[in-house]
Amino acid sequence: MDSVVELVEWVVSVWAAGKVIRFDETRGYGFIAPSKGGEDIFVHANDFGELRHLVHPGMRVEYEVEAGDRGLKVASLRVVDPVAVPRPERVPDATPTRTGQTGDDDGMCDVLSPREFTYEVTEMLIERVPTLTAAQVSSIRQALVDHARSHGWVES
Repeated sequence: MDSVVELVEWVVSVWAAGKVIRFDETRGYGFIAPSKGGEDIFVHANDFGELRHLVHPGMRVEYEVEAGDRGLKVASLRVVDPVAVPRPERVPDATPTRTGQTGDDDGMCDVLSPREFTYEVTEMLIERVPTLTAAQVSSIRQALVDHARSHGWVES
């Protein structure tokens, strides 16, 4: 490089900007849509380092690209806005108490209140699929409560 300006221009041209458009936390990979358009870029969970558990669609990133066996992939990456998907904090007062008897050996299971069932479902959804939106969690919860109620799995 002949000058500092050329060096800066080279560094700027290597890093591209984009947004995570899909990310499968279970499989550990996803894709970035380049801000300037073009082919989506493959990204692995390990490319996010310590932030890999915070990856969500819409997350803005800057990255360097390299050619992989199946197309373009991230060579290195930095997160522009490491905002996590909001997760509700557990509050001791909000932990439901079970209404059913435990330890009975009559072949029957506990019947939960709708509040208890909703709490359990919400915790499971947040743990298993943290990329769900609040509206999606709410919709899924309601459908599951209705289904459980129709089978007598929750109190009416």
